[in-house]
Amino acid sequence: MQPFADSSPAETPDVSGAYPRLSKAQIELLERVGTIRATTAGEVLTHEGDAGGYFFVILHGTVLVVEGLPDVRSEQPAELGPDTRILEVHGPGRFLGELGLVEGQPAFVSSVSAEGSKVLQISGDDLRRVVLTDAAVGETILRAYLQRRILLIGAGAGIRIVGSRFSRDTLRLLEFSASNRLPHRLVDLENDPQARAIVDRAGILAADLPAVVLNASQILRNPSNADLALATGLRAVKEHSTIYDLMVLGAGPAGLAAAVYAASDGLSVVLKEGVGLGGQAGTSPRIENFLGFPAGISGGELTERAILQARKFGVQINVACWARTIELRDGGFRAEFNGSGPAFSRATLLATGVRYRRLPIPGLEELEGNSVFYAATVHEARLCGSQPVTVVGGGNSAGQAALFLAGTGAAVRLVVRGADLRADMSRYLAERIEEQPAITVLLGATIVGVSGSGALERIVVDLRATGEQRIFDSRYLFIFIGATPHTEWLQGTLALDDHGFILTGADLGEFPPEFSHPGRRRLPLETSVPGMFAVGDVRHGSVKRVTAAAGEGSTAVAMIHEHLRSLRFGPSSDAEPLAADPT
Repeated sequence: MQPFADSSPAETPDVSGAYPRLSKAQIELLERVGTIRATTAGEVLTHEGDAGGYFFVILHGTVLVVEGLPDVRSEQPAELGPDTRILEVHGPGRFLGELGLVEGQPAFVSSVSAEGSKVLQISGDDLRRVVLTDAAVGETILRAYLQRRILLIGAGAGIRIVGSRFSRDTLRLLEFSASNRLPHRLVDLENDPQARAIVDRAGILAADLPAVVLNASQILRNPSNADLALATGLRAVKEHSTIYDLMVLGAGPAGLAAAVYAASDGLSVVLKEGVGLGGQAGTSPRIENFLGFPAGISGGELTERAILQARKFGVQINVACWARTIELRDGGFRAEFNGSGPAFSRATLLATGVRYRRLPIPGLEELEGNSVFYAATVHEARLCGSQPVTVVGGGNSAGQAALFLAGTGAAVRLVVRGADLRADMSRYLAERIEEQPAITVLLGATIVGVSGSGALERIVVDLRATGEQRIFDSRYLFIFIGATPHTEWLQGTLALDDHGFILTGADLGEFPPEFSHPGRRRLPLETSVPGMFAVGDVRHGSVKRVTAAAGEGSTAVAMIHEHLRSLRFGPSSDAEPLAADPT
């Protein structure tokens, strides 16, 4: 092993967008809430896995950001271990940390002084206040942190998921981590040469697998998604001891918008999500028609910014909480969840979204998670590399996925059932696909078979135009062929249409008396149950666009205020309605 002071900073490349230098004026502003102190060579500033860390600005000297630092808590200088990897090197004017520091997550990497240095140290709480209140400094830090999260994910840094790629539980943990943009990598028991050493060193038994290694001393053994969410800061609380004004079920654009607007109005809000913050939009590599972002914005960045806003206003966010039942009781709602205790609220907003349909092909289910996917993010792109991949679908989600994967170096085949690429896809996407040489488009085509040993190797495509079937090599398959709503658990609770979408407002017509509303008009986004609202893709008649979902979520808050006011003052009250917030 060798001391950090003797290591070479030149091994780590500089990425200017993720590593800006703060100006003198910005540092002076931060000095008002921080403390200047000296560090010694080898001093550990941040340990992997530790929560509630500090923000550091380097005033003099050099600091290394590393992964795999031996977790030896002592006064002696830290030393490189055999598995330590240098990820970043920072000098004067730079600052440490990444997105987890402002989101209250544990550190995914360690930071160590490479030499005697001088740093400005700021608590995580003070940093969050600066990021959320000072536009100039906050935007500089936030933009860098968003990019650093992407770089960490791309580098395969962060938590290690140790298990077999053929294990359902391993695939479950990988999917959960990817859905929530947690930096992680798979330590594959079959193929990774480091797997045996990690298992032996950590004392992981076969019954413990899959295991999640947070750092050298923190290991989750065959954890549930809820366990992983708690360990990585995705759960605010285990149990709820209060009655909230509003319970939001689903954390896609609609649910996040509703939570932000309701909490900013002073309502107490709990936000519950079953799988991943951001929903399907959170996995989109690029949203190009979102108002105000002419160059587009990734679904991940849009989601992270919304999460920070929600936390700024005090929203209680809980991930890995699948809603099982919800009932109206004594004028309020009680919801039961898999993965957490019950929650109570005076009003409820359903924003549970939809899930992609599966292709009815024998053998496809066995390939899901290791070579068949329903989202195309940086995690899947890292797996694909330059190997041949197939995208199925003719809508915008399929088009965005094809362009993203082609842009990362993959050879993409886009299989479209219809005869016209522009029938269900935005014109700008269709034009870009036609101009992309790495994408081959098959129109009037359907996948009818898949084959491979343990992973996808080939697909069988039925070409209706020629009446023939052809076999193509394909190592990965991405499916975007429409969606069904997450409403099975609501059968018998409220009114659904024939396809399972939630009926609201005027679409309910003359509903039976037992679903009548308490002496007031039924509100446009209200379901057949008084005080329960529905927004976004799960709602009958909704426009399946990110901007429309966010708009519905924010619009619903005014109706929720009206419902809560009727609970407080009664339906015949002459109390003045709450003024709308012009911002």
